[in-house]
Amino acid sequence: MPEDRKQEILRAIVKHFIKTAEPVGSKTILVSYKFHISPATIRNDMVTLEKQGLIYQPYTSSGRVPTDNGYRLYVDEIADYATAKKKALAKLNAVQKEYKTEKVREHIYDSVSLLSRATDNVSFATLPDNKRTFYIGLSNVLKQPEFATNNIRASQVVEVFENDDNFRNTLENLNLDNTVKTFIGKENLFEQIQSCSLMVTSYESNGFKGYMGILGPTRMNYPFNKTILEEVKKLIINY
Repeated sequence: MPEDRKQEILRAIVKHFIKTAEPVGSKTILVSYKFHISPATIRNDMVTLEKQGLIYQPYTSSGRVPTDNGYRLYVDEIADYATAKKKALAKLNAVQKEYKTEKVREHIYDSVSLLSRATDNVSFATLPDNKRTFYIGLSNVLKQPEFATNNIRASQVVEVFENDDNFRNTLENLNLDNTVKTFIGKENLFEQIQSCSLMVTSYESNGFKGYMGILGPTRMNYPFNKTILEEVKKLIINY
């Protein structure tokens, strides 16, 4: 048996077993790894590999799995480290990006929660790499007299946040920048919340961009809320 073919078959057995944790048969080797030889030839080669102590049959009528010696030969001589390096680096980059996004998202969650607690209004932020808006403190607004005694107004506020696509699209059309913009009552582009005021600004954190802000009754404390929003925004920017 040619030495290079023996190594290729052992490589296929090791790779398949690493991936599946299942014993590998000759037909699987033939189909999955596209050997241009007959199943009988592969079976004969596997018998030779078994005699050499590189693979073994864990139970009758099963395929083969690598032995420790088989792994040793694979690690020392057979493994394709160049291809593995490319795949490993690509995977690491993807995981790092995902981790970075998750950490920014967690920080935004905390910041929006802080904003809501400090202002007693609804606070929100669009999330990085996620087609939705995180908001909290809806009950802060609904318990205000303007809404507690007017079910229609209350339901309209809820409707705005439930229609997330429209909410985000509208924010994008406001041409927001780093400053805090205030939309009072009928200045709101959302017809449903023209009984409210909206304070909103853009943010950038770790390369991610979005919007964050406050929604509350028109009698909100504008100077106080503006200051809180600006300060909480700094926490996101400086993260």
